[in-house]
Order: sequence, then structure tokens, then C-alpha cells
Amino acid sequence: MRKKSTPVDFEHDDLQTYLDHLKDTLHHLQEAKKIGRAIAAPQIGIFKKIIYMESGQQRIILINPNIIDKSKEMFEVWDSCFSADVAFMGKTLRHREITVEHFDEKLNKKTSIFQDDLSELFQHEIDHLNGILFVDRIVDNQIIMRSEWEKLSA
Repeated sequence: MRKKSTPVDFEHDDLQTYLDHLKDTLHHLQEAKKIGRAIAAPQIGIFKKIIYMESGQQRIILINPNIIDKSKEMFEVWDSCFSADVAFMGKTLRHREITVEHFDEKLNKKTSIFQDDLSELFQHEIDHLNGILFVDRIVDNQIIMRSEWEKLSA
């Protein structure tokens, strides 16, 4: 998980296979863990810059994402990760808004602005592409078990 991912090579990489694996894995984890909105390719052993997000009716795919702007305003969020079996949580600081250049699944180049929950989500996932884990961003050196977090959130 500490390895940096490389950009997708649109001529040589089997992008559709990668996307299918990400989608299937995310659906399986969502069903099993009852939590989670997105997954990055390194989490399934594909060290390519791909993020697959699906939550409710919303689906966003980011290929070769690059954060080009971040708001100065930050906010604190409880974070966890499938890579840690979503067994524990920690508070992290994230930018309230980010601007991301990326390609979509149809290979259209886009610039997207994400705010609040999507901003923190994609910062977390883009960190995976750079070999950074959420535990590297914990602000108070405190980790709690997911069961404790669920009691706090109830």
C-alpha cells in the first residue's frame, strides 16, 4: 500500500478490466462491511491511478486524478479504510474543497470540484495512489475501534 501508482496508459492498460474489478470489489466490501463509498486501484493490487466511487445513485470514476487546487479551509473528519478492514477510525484534517483534473471512464478529460464529504473522500483515495494511508494523517494520535465510533455517531 506504500507503493506509488503510475498513470493509466490508455493504449496498453486494460482499463475496463481494472474498472470491473474495482466495481465488483467495492460492491462486495459494501455488502460485507456495511460501509464505504470508494476504492482505489492499489487496494486491490493494481498500482494504477484509478478510483472507483459508488454510493446510492452516484457513481464517479477518476482516472489519473491530480489535485490542482485546495481550499484553505479545512475540516476534521472521522476516517477509516477498507485496507484496515474498517476496524478502527481516526480523526483527519481535510480540505473543504478540492479541484481535480482527471479522465472519466470514456477517456474525457475533466476538471471537477468536490466539496465536503466528496472532497474528503477523494483526498483519501488520491492519497492511496501516492502510497499514503489515512493513519498517516491522524491529527491527535488517537485511534478508536469502529464499534466505539458507531456508538458516538448514534
